[in-house]
Amino acid sequence: MSEVGADRSNGLKAVIFDYGEVLCHAPTPAENQRLASFFGIGVDQLPVLWARNRGPFDRGDLTPEVYWSMLAKDAGVDISPSLIAEICELDLTMWSNVNVGMVAWAQKLSSAGVKVGLLSNMHPNMVAHCRKYFSWLKDFDCVTFSAEVRMIKPDPAIYQHTLRGLGVTASETLFLDDREINVAAAKALGIYALRFESMAQLRRDLQTIGFKLLPANS
Repeated sequence: MSEVGADRSNGLKAVIFDYGEVLCHAPTPAENQRLASFFGIGVDQLPVLWARNRGPFDRGDLTPEVYWSMLAKDAGVDISPSLIAEICELDLTMWSNVNVGMVAWAQKLSSAGVKVGLLSNMHPNMVAHCRKYFSWLKDFDCVTFSAEVRMIKPDPAIYQHTLRGLGVTASETLFLDDREINVAAAKALGIYALRFESMAQLRRDLQTIGFKLLPANS
């Protein structure tokens, strides 16, 4: 849990959510296995190769064709354009299992007058997919996708961009992310930050800091 004092939690005016593994669930083992099989590698090898060039991809510097071809090269295989198209579809599916409980909590916060933001590292195809199919995005006061602003977490500038979009200061804001590197970057700016692992864990951490509007006890 982050070092957030209960005596200061009542000053929070905004909550910023990450998307992947916060507002959506992690890919299933079967989905990870299928993705790994395209490259002839084990599931245990996938995270390292997947992450190697993901930053530039999420920033919009690489097309899907280039990104997946680079991953294939790192895996020691060649892939055809038709296979890349299939991989792109799977990539969208893997990251579309919305955590309805967390979305409902964001809507609850908004209804109570708390500003809600979304700050996600996301490549252009996934951004387009989310904007097309996730009507709940309209409930967020500020939506920051890395590919649209050409910055990625943990760059301080993308956090500052989101704070400006919400019209709040760092000390008035709670940030939730599943990756410690992104949580640490938020803390360095003076944002209250928690690493998200589950809704039950989040409830406990929020209760500890005296935050009253809790997510459902699922």
